[in-house]
Amino acid sequence: MSALPARDLLRALFDAALAAADPARCLPPLLPALLPEPGDGRLIVVGAGKASAAMARAVEDHWPGELDGLVVTRYGHGVPCRRIEVVEAAHPVPDAAGEAAAARILERVRGLGAEDRVLALISGGGSALLAAPAPGVTLAQKRAVTGALLKSGASIAEMNCVRKHLSAVKGGRLAAAAWPARVLTLAISDVPGDDPAVIASGPTVADPTTCADALAILERYRIAIAPALWARLKAGELETPKPGDPRLEKSAFRLVASPLQMLQAAAETARAAGVAPLILGDAIEGEAREVAKALAGIALSCARHGLPAKPPCVLLSGGETTVTLRGGGRGGRNTEFLLALALALDGAPGIHALAADTDGIDGSEDNAGAFVGPDTLERARGTGINPHQRLEDNDAWGFFSALGNLLVTGPTRTNVNDFRAILVRVE
Repeated sequence: MSALPARDLLRALFDAALAAADPARCLPPLLPALLPEPGDGRLIVVGAGKASAAMARAVEDHWPGELDGLVVTRYGHGVPCRRIEVVEAAHPVPDAAGEAAAARILERVRGLGAEDRVLALISGGGSALLAAPAPGVTLAQKRAVTGALLKSGASIAEMNCVRKHLSAVKGGRLAAAAWPARVLTLAISDVPGDDPAVIASGPTVADPTTCADALAILERYRIAIAPALWARLKAGELETPKPGDPRLEKSAFRLVASPLQMLQAAAETARAAGVAPLILGDAIEGEAREVAKALAGIALSCARHGLPAKPPCVLLSGGETTVTLRGGGRGGRNTEFLLALALALDGAPGIHALAADTDGIDGSEDNAGAFVGPDTLERARGTGINPHQRLEDNDAWGFFSALGNLLVTGPTRTNVNDFRAILVRVE
């Protein structure tokens, strides 16, 4: 059994997960096979997402031929590049910088020939960062819809379905604009199931969803949009390129890092520390507080009955939970998950947990996530903090900040979605 303190061991597992998704580590070994020797045509590099700048740097450092291009990443996630321009923009609600960058990316790929190649570096966050609206749609409308979806509890697939149909670049439109050039997409997945059409809203792959699907999602979550925009969706005027579209026949896709890979790396680190890992899944979705109740039940079963794993063990999971905002507090989905987990565990001895977003930012705050231990609730109540009240107010950030239990990493420049580890020991 590992002699490391629980918090140190949990942090080591998280660090191993991040290392597995580091573009400087996972991208270079693939480039020789994926990119043939420089030919007669040009190589244009474009990209979007929280990992796109780090991916661009890895390509620059390991590609011997000529290239140029443009990628857009979140503010604070940039990496210096020599030949590929890096632009920073807002996430998760798009801004004018993202709109301008997406328009410039479209211009970079238009007018290419069949001998040219486009290398698209795509990662989580690209949906907000590729903010060029479809013709007749305004940035203000996209911002309003995005903000409402983020508060609604909609899944990432549902949000991206809507965003694709309001976009000039997502839902296969980037690859369509690049035709007849060949397009190779290298992607780091941050979505449950690793669906290429959902990662960053699939700018280079065909979109199986429809305008009708987007309208149904807006109706489901009671999100109002401008009547003229509603009418255009109803008429199918904002439809995306579909499977079989000849403009996408020269577009190839390769996944280079995924949530499962990060969980497997964490599992190896746990085994080396003498702790049995159990990967519960890489695509867990649902309301953060409901997922917390389910995982707390599994952890308690391990502690009490040795099922489905005997202590010392660690329950690992990924995916993307959601939060339906009803209160006025601060916090992301991982801190909300942890606060609900602490309440469900109710101080059970020997159980510690970490949950964090692998991009280093949980929601819109300054932390990646937080830690929970058997003493979390006792410490909170000792300082006059009501955990139930904080959860109802969606103020998990304030809860863990007051206890000094936030995990702050800064931007990691990668993104393979949420990482959760529940450590069960006999103490």
